[in-house]
Amino acid sequence: MGDVRRFGDPTKLVGYLGLNPSTRQSGEGPAYHGRITKQGRGQARGMLVEAAWAAARSPGPLRAFFQRVAAKRGKPIAAVATARKLAMIIWHMLTKGEDYIWVRPALLARKFRSIELKAGLPPEHAKRGAAYDYNIPEKRAAERMRV
Repeated sequence: MGDVRRFGDPTKLVGYLGLNPSTRQSGEGPAYHGRITKQGRGQARGMLVEAAWAAARSPGPLRAFFQRVAAKRGKPIAAVATARKLAMIIWHMLTKGEDYIWVRPALLARKFRSIELKAGLPPEHAKRGAAYDYNIPEKRAAERMRV
């Protein structure tokens, strides 16, 4: 895909991935909006749809969006719509250099620590860091309520 800044706006990235709905219109008549175009990188599109399914299982705004669309259109269509929204979020994060605002800090720290241990860093016994907060039900519930 290369440098994401080559796409002028997020809709260009969505079009590159083939996640934009097809539109047919002639003259002043009403426009027809159909299925996604699938013009573009199939592997990237598939990975985003899988990420959308994972986001639908995690608390946060993407889950709320998925549930809202799924109630009207069904889960497969909601997954593709969430993948499109996820691509737009990714474009904004990469071009502006920002972090994902809805990340859960304790869960992120726990995942980073797991990666560090797999990479060969020594375990730190009797030392509790930010990742330990994920094991405390009250803190985990408060974090989920924030999202």
